[in-house]
Amino acid sequence: MAADLQGKVVGIADGDTLTLLDAGKRQHKIRLAQIDAPEKDQAFGSRAKQALSNLCFGKRAQVRSSTSDRYGRIVGTVHCDGVDANAELVRQGMTWVYVQYAQRGSPLFDLEKNARATRRGLWADPNPVPPWQWRRNGRSSSAMPKATAASSTGEVRGNHRSNIYHLPHCPNYGDVGGGNRVEFESEREATAAGYRRAKNCT
Repeated sequence: MAADLQGKVVGIADGDTLTLLDAGKRQHKIRLAQIDAPEKDQAFGSRAKQALSNLCFGKRAQVRSSTSDRYGRIVGTVHCDGVDANAELVRQGMTWVYVQYAQRGSPLFDLEKNARATRRGLWADPNPVPPWQWRRNGRSSSAMPKATAASSTGEVRGNHRSNIYHLPHCPNYGDVGGGNRVEFESEREATAAGYRRAKNCT
């Protein structure tokens, strides 16, 4: 891998953020690209952080950066001792694929689908709440499960294979399989993520 940055991992903030110390003794905050780990107060938040720590803390890391975020962190793919940490966390069921930022056709989707099917990690919960939804709703650890909360706001159900979304009254709303299903709380959110409304949904 052609690394844009390399060094030693000296800190783990949560399940998708770490600190890397380069050869010049400069620290860099790294946000793992295309994934989103549960927040600290969410179920599996501490386990996701521990999983990233097991993969990377104290190890040599190479970062292939793609961009930077509004907090000034480098966003990229991280290999720790040769292991793709982004993909491994998804494989273990410790993070979600960050649909809004994941590349279309990314192999991470298949890893997540397999983790869901085998109920690994956070997928042991029958109704886990995506962290981006948790942040938007200002959820606490005692918040209602997603299905209950969504009943009052309406759900938009996307299919990440086809990039088409369905509303509750759409003919195929109930046909989107769990492995392909992506939940949004509004059409605006779905559209921003690159999805379009099903043609038979009027």
